[in-house]
Amino acid sequence: MYSEDYDGKEPQVYLDFREAIKRQDAIVFITPEYNRSIPGGFKNAIDVASRPYGENVWDGKPVLVVTHSISDISGALANHALRQVLTFINMPVLQQPEVYLSNSQKLLDDDGKITNDETKNFYSLL
Repeated sequence: MYSEDYDGKEPQVYLDFREAIKRQDAIVFITPEYNRSIPGGFKNAIDVASRPYGENVWDGKPVLVVTHSISDISGALANHALRQVLTFINMPVLQQPEVYLSNSQKLLDDDGKITNDETKNFYSLL
């Protein structure tokens, strides 16, 4: 869990995570919607890599946001909440394609493979 108390004496796992992000040219975030927002653990990971102040390793990295939900809302509210955070930490969010998946539990089989042909086709275009 991120805490300002760690600033200047970060756990090695934080440092390793930040280094892995630094090596990336761009980022794809895929997240479910929980309680009309993003999961707390995901937000914490974003915080770990954006702190301490002045050492934001996300800075300037383009990002594609994919959200999903088991409801008909398709993760739209999680998408909105995430975009607010990403704007603040200076990650240019790709405006197209927009990817919102509703009823996501119906799109995969027991092995995690996409079963819906329209969804397969869409992802092949990304």
